[in-house]
Amino acid sequence: MSLSTHTRVLARTTAVLVLALGMATGTTGLLSASQAHALPVTQGSFAFGGDEGDYISGGRSYAYATASQDRMDVSADDAGNAVHLQLNGANGDWWSLDLAAPSGRVLAPGVYTGATRHPFNGPNEPGLDLSGNGRGCNTLTGEFTVADVEFGPQGYVRKLDATFEQHCEGGVAAARGEVHIDNPAPPAPLDLGLAVALDGTASALNGKAALHGTVSCTKPVRVDVAGDVTQVKRQKLIRGSFTASVACTPGAPRAWSATAVPTGDTPFQRGDVEVEARAAATDPDYDRTVTAAETVAVHLKRA
Repeated sequence: MSLSTHTRVLARTTAVLVLALGMATGTTGLLSASQAHALPVTQGSFAFGGDEGDYISGGRSYAYATASQDRMDVSADDAGNAVHLQLNGANGDWWSLDLAAPSGRVLAPGVYTGATRHPFNGPNEPGLDLSGNGRGCNTLTGEFTVADVEFGPQGYVRKLDATFEQHCEGGVAAARGEVHIDNPAPPAPLDLGLAVALDGTASALNGKAALHGTVSCTKPVRVDVAGDVTQVKRQKLIRGSFTASVACTPGAPRAWSATAVPTGDTPFQRGDVEVEARAAATDPDYDRTVTAAETVAVHLKRA
């Protein structure tokens, strides 16, 4: 590639990107529907320049670093097919870069030629898109080289070292750039546990069923518990639902309790019921919903 000497030096001396783990943004870029939320970069570099006549760069060179208060965010789709980088410069610049392997393939080290605009690239074509500052290509051709790439769970980008070249609208003039990412090991995904106690009560006053149990978690989260209760008495089907919310922290299981209200005019009664329970929480590192479920027979005593 033909970046200026200043750009090359800056790109190489700030070639380490470290992802912070506390991002809570929406989806970004043009990735597949199963993409992860972008995570902010704490240290890193992104640089590109262009020939005279290149529409995206305007023939200029650009270089950004988190040390200069430029913000970068990075994400991949769950399949590891594409990576999206978003740059918001301290000077007001904003750029995005997409690099994608052909459909159905994982982005891996190698040279990707014949790239077209992502995400509209054909099934056998790599995808590429450098755009921003109000400029984008309707169509483009190009190539990129991935020297190193490594993914973690749920769209986490562990490493990425890549260079790229892009031609807008079939032109000869090109934009050329490079990006470097070297992040810490990804955090473990959230794990939830759900237990329903095998005993409960049926109120003789209002016909409601009182249930309880525990939840466990590997990260501090709010866990929402919901479920359905079914009982058959004298050939009558009695049903009801329940909800509860628990502030869960790692360590000992946290108790939950809930009351199921019968949907008809027949109350819950002493005896066995089937309880289908579900727990859900949002993983704070990946902004994904994690669930757990349990179906058990619970014996209700009269209260």
